Amino acid sequence: MESGLVASHLRLRLPLPSAATARHHHHHLLRHRHPVAAPAAPLRLSLPRPTPTPLRLPAALPLRPYLPPLRASAAAAAASPAPDASSSEPKFLGVETKTLKKIVPLGLMFFCILFNYTILRDTKDVLVVTAKGSSAEIIPFLKTWVNLPMAVGFMLLYTKLADVLSKEALFYAVIFPFIAFFGAFAYVLYPLRDAIHPTALADRLLASLGPSFLGPVAILRVWSFCLFYVMAELWGSVVISVLFWGFANQITTVEEAKEFYPLFGLGANIALIFSGRTVKYFSNMRKNLGPGVDGWAISLKAMMSIVVILGLVITGIYWGVNRFVIDSSSVPVVERKKKDKPKLSLGESMKVLLSSRYVRDLATLVVAYGISINLVEVTWKSKLKAQFPSPNEYSSFMGDFSTATGIATFTMMLLGRMILRKFGWGVAATITPAVLLLTGVGFFSLILFGEPLTPLMTKFGMTPLLAAVYVGAMQNIFSKSAKYSLFDPCKEMAYIPLDEDMKVKGKAAIDVVCNPLGKSGGALIQQFMILSFGSLANSTPYLGGILLVIVLAWLGAVRSLDSQFSPLAKQDLEREKMLKAKTVETTAQVVGTGNGSLQESLASDTSANGSAIKPSQETESTTPANGSADSDSTTPANGSAIKASQETESTTPGISGQQSQ
Repeated sequence: MESGLVASHLRLRLPLPSAATARHHHHHLLRHRHPVAAPAAPLRLSLPRPTPTPLRLPAALPLRPYLPPLRASAAAAAASPAPDASSSEPKFLGVETKTLKKIVPLGLMFFCILFNYTILRDTKDVLVVTAKGSSAEIIPFLKTWVNLPMAVGFMLLYTKLADVLSKEALFYAVIFPFIAFFGAFAYVLYPLRDAIHPTALADRLLASLGPSFLGPVAILRVWSFCLFYVMAELWGSVVISVLFWGFANQITTVEEAKEFYPLFGLGANIALIFSGRTVKYFSNMRKNLGPGVDGWAISLKAMMSIVVILGLVITGIYWGVNRFVIDSSSVPVVERKKKDKPKLSLGESMKVLLSSRYVRDLATLVVAYGISINLVEVTWKSKLKAQFPSPNEYSSFMGDFSTATGIATFTMMLLGRMILRKFGWGVAATITPAVLLLTGVGFFSLILFGEPLTPLMTKFGMTPLLAAVYVGAMQNIFSKSAKYSLFDPCKEMAYIPLDEDMKVKGKAAIDVVCNPLGKSGGALIQQFMILSFGSLANSTPYLGGILLVIVLAWLGAVRSLDSQFSPLAKQDLEREKMLKAKTVETTAQVVGTGNGSLQESLASDTSANGSAIKPSQETESTTPANGSADSDSTTPANGSAIKASQETESTTPGISGQQSQ
């Protein structure tokens, strides 16, 4: 019975009886074990309990198997995470081949899409500006009354198709009409332009309405060119923004996007440089052709053939990625919760804008940028037509313009980060309006007061008109490059110090009111000026004055916003430093406490394992194979049992007291 109690104590990790009692019972067991040569009948003791318990030998005690003492190194090894399975993936240049199989095709697709877009953007301006009976005055009317409604209608159609088609079928259904149209335009519509354009009807309308309506009437006069203009604009917004980025976001993870998406931006500027050279090359083909040959028609066919071929390459890459690259393991499965973005009405947006000086200044930046860009661009293109009336000459200059824009944007993207880091937000936000002010003043001054400068310009081989074209080109190149390198980063940084409520509502208000107002504000101002003063040339002085007022308001808003942004940014920086310091201190305390607890637990586990396992090993060593036992060999076992009993009693006094009672 007492041996049974010992076994139960060991199984339950409870304290054993006292040392004297254990020694007495041990000798008692030895007296009964020596004469035993074969299994005998169980020895039963008279016990107060109704059911007797058989005597169990110490060597047969059901103890735990021997475990080595737990060491700190073993604990650290056990706590260390298992090696990631992805680390065994094959790599090339430090990047997993599975990732490269997605990123390289995406980069080629993006390059081809941007290459086509540059060709289309330069060609659309050549068509609508240099067409007979048209001019740059058509652009603001075209953007407002044709481009915007068709963009809205296309997106409604896209939404309907997305409900009934798969993603792959939707991609083909959207991109193939673009490819077919650009090919048909070069080989069918443009050669038949004299037959399909209602020139006589447009002449009668212009005679009845007056020269002020040259722009609106020109939309009817060259409707196929206007359709090409709209399709080229939609290529930028649909194929780039919707198709490509939707596909890229579908097959890439967040970590891959952080690493490779910035490279796509740099690659876009490289595509801009090469496509500009391509436009330049095909535009100069007219010089090598004989008299009487429509050089622009040949150049147009060559460039549209490139657009069609690259369009087919884009669809081929998309098909190959879907067939051979994408599988269930390469596509990230992420459950994205839809963000609750507030949808403010126009009245609510105006209320938010008027309630905060900070948001008003930020809204002024957005509106001023959109208006100033449009005011200068249309006037510059009208002077560009006056300098280069031939479509080939106009297109050749636009090729150089695109190449210069790509180089400037690439350089500014590299310098923009350094400017923000070294000079701060205020200087970086001031550079864009300051340069636009200088180039805008120079551009309008050459147009309005260029005649007295004619003798001076002649010495340099230029005219005031050509100088105005070059200054306007510099203004447009810098405005496009500064948008991605300085203006957009500064605008987004300005939202950071706002509180969460104003940050969300202010951004929503600017998206609802200021972005559309900035994009369409310049076009609406130009339309009003053209209809009021009869032509774009007559309204040029007023447009220059409006530009001056807008840019000065922009600079004032930057200065006001900087006085509010800098203190808030410093407070956020100090708060962040304090939180980091508290986090480090708390982590150090937790680590210190955790190490102490670990050492204590390791020590307690080691003593428990040793005290529980030693008796089993040493007791087994006292029983030879023949069943005899030596009295001297029983002493370590006895001592081990006593030692285990004493240690257990010292560690669990409450349980030991209850058990002894």
